Amino acid sequence: MKRIAVFTSGGDAPGMNAHVRAIERTAQKRGLEVIGIIGGYAGMIAGQFEVLDRIRTANILDRGGTVLKTSRCPEFMEPDGRSRAAEQLHAHGINGVIACGGDGTFHGAHLLWLEHQIPIVGTPGTIDNDLWGTDYTLGYDTAINTATEAIDKIRDTADSHGRLFFVEVMGRHAGFIAMDVGVASGAEYVAVAETMTDIEVLYQRILAQGIDKRTIVIVGEGDEVGGAMVISQAIEERYGLPSKVSILGHMQRGGSPTVRDRVLGARLGAAAVDALLEGRSDIMIGESAGNVTHIPLEETWLTKKSVPPYLFDLSTLLV
Repeated sequence: MKRIAVFTSGGDAPGMNAHVRAIERTAQKRGLEVIGIIGGYAGMIAGQFEVLDRIRTANILDRGGTVLKTSRCPEFMEPDGRSRAAEQLHAHGINGVIACGGDGTFHGAHLLWLEHQIPIVGTPGTIDNDLWGTDYTLGYDTAINTATEAIDKIRDTADSHGRLFFVEVMGRHAGFIAMDVGVASGAEYVAVAETMTDIEVLYQRILAQGIDKRTIVIVGEGDEVGGAMVISQAIEERYGLPSKVSILGHMQRGGSPTVRDRVLGARLGAAAVDALLEGRSDIMIGESAGNVTHIPLEETWLTKKSVPPYLFDLSTLLV
């Protein structure tokens, strides 16, 4: 193995740049050349490749987003798109690939391996923390800290006016972000996709707090009722109780990564390079109980990762 490539795909996540830097540094120490694929799978198909060296990866540790850019590429999910991508990889003499992203990225990586036998290793880059086989995904720690800081500020104005606030956080299919920030911010109620949101129970929780008191409700965007705006409208229509809605949205993906995300990105990057050199492929590099894990890519989406039960208990116990 002489030359490997790395790309970031899907939603960006804080820590991806620290991850890319670690891959370049580790590969250089192992005698490998590293190519950065610009723009995810779309860049792979288009042949947008760039040599990565110490100068190119200097001073990126503290930057949010991804210097390699990213995209969502429906074209790659078709066999012809993957064939064109494989041709580009072969043409550039690339012997192995590191794919940083979420489950969509891993689906594509798995198919590329099955159809073209190009060695490929995945690393978990998503703020949702929803990939099985790793305790934490890259960007998650930064996202929950960003969301918690925003909610702390919202609490100030909610307390000043005695208002009810519904705050929506990201997490389409998993409530990890909502549950962690709900406990961390002392929210009176947390609504997530994993549990059924009972509007009556929620209203009683608000009454117990006092309708003229500050109340914070955290809503995961994947909640089955339909999100913070829908729940807010239901509370007002059913009980005549007005509220304010704040949707934190993509701010949770941005900003300088925390120390935890920088270290995780570095560790997973170094381990991914070594996994390719060991001849491994079609796996995700994760971290569990302090140890590096090698998980078959299919298992990362076939096995559902569950929010720890203690978070649900704490969210009601500490109200």
